[in-house]
Amino acid sequence: MNESSPFSGASVCVVGNINRDVKLTGIPVSEALFRDGETPVQGVSETIGGGGANSACVAAALGARVHFVGKIGADALGERLREAMEKSGVRARLACDARHATGTSIALGYSTGHRHFLSSLPNNESLSFADLDLAALDGCSHLLRADVWFSRQMLEEGNRLLLMEARRRGMATSLDINFDPQWAVAPATEVAHRKKLLRGVLDLVDMAHGNVRELREFTDSPDLETALKRLSDWGVKATVVHLGAQGAGYYSGGQMIVEPANVAEHSVNPTGCGDVLSICMILLQGRPEMSIQQKLSLSNNVVREFMEGRRAMIPTI
Repeated sequence: MNESSPFSGASVCVVGNINRDVKLTGIPVSEALFRDGETPVQGVSETIGGGGANSACVAAALGARVHFVGKIGADALGERLREAMEKSGVRARLACDARHATGTSIALGYSTGHRHFLSSLPNNESLSFADLDLAALDGCSHLLRADVWFSRQMLEEGNRLLLMEARRRGMATSLDINFDPQWAVAPATEVAHRKKLLRGVLDLVDMAHGNVRELREFTDSPDLETALKRLSDWGVKATVVHLGAQGAGYYSGGQMIVEPANVAEHSVNPTGCGDVLSICMILLQGRPEMSIQQKLSLSNNVVREFMEGRRAMIPTI
């Protein structure tokens, strides 16, 4: 660990998904993909997956003390993931359930820069508050609740119970408002109900995280400005905004601070950049001597190094 790093000395507990990611890059976009046949791609890799597990590994790679709480199946894949996380420096407290297999996501990275995920995640979908080892919160100053949409039990009651416990312990809290897979397929009434459930815990959230599309969709807003105001009205103290090629933003007290991107010369790791940005801002929360602009700038630099493959942060399995 580099003791002089601004990230060293920070401590975080991450609660979220853990699964295998199979990543395909450089997929050419054509009608041939919808017909029988075979299409060569630029590369294939197998890594730890899940926003929560990725964030925990990134935090450990940056020098933080990290606990991760999640759930695996009683299978060989789950044990491979546990071993990879522990080897990367993460203290993993994983419930093990023989009834629900450890899941896999296939991340499709197209040559156009667009992405799509195909997932089967039984272990993450079955996560409940009873599965959480709350001793993992001990000694940590910040809780990140990632992957909030995947478990119905956590969405209905578990998220609030977890955030309340973190508040009781005096911890800062973060919530990653990522894309809900149900937004694209569920009836409008179900989508509205799920959004209402998550909005109901925002009074316990110090820092929300998400990209423009996610934040607008979650808040039913016509633009980012409206989305950020609504999040604030619902109780969120600050929001870290993933602006992609435009950089990163931080909204608090009615003010938006934007730091332009440190543009990558090439992209080795096109997925996971949002997780890297968020965890950087979480770890830097305990650095009052740094301005928000400085924190965003440093975070953008780390994201660029990750994208270019100059920082190894997500373990292969």
